[in-house]
Amino acid sequence: MQTDIDTDIEILEETVETEVRSLVVFNDEVNTFDWVIETLIKVCDHAPEQAEQCTLIIHFKGKCSVKEGEFDSLVSMRNEICRRGISAEIL
Repeated sequence: MQTDIDTDIEILEETVETEVRSLVVFNDEVNTFDWVIETLIKVCDHAPEQAEQCTLIIHFKGKCSVKEGEFDSLVSMRNEICRRGISAEIL
């Protein structure tokens, strides 16, 4: 015996627009590679290889986007990076 069941499924979609921002670290002539790598590992939760690659980009290109996300989630990282003497901005 087969029963046909009509089911209405209401799908609610709520679109929440968030602006994705970038945390950008800038090159300087003061900080060492090791210090920047250590900072990216501790502050941005980078893997050692990722931190090293970002540091090389910072050195050769002058800057690197090290993290993306909502502004509010990047503020504390930016503040800690700057507290450690490294230039960073949220763009």
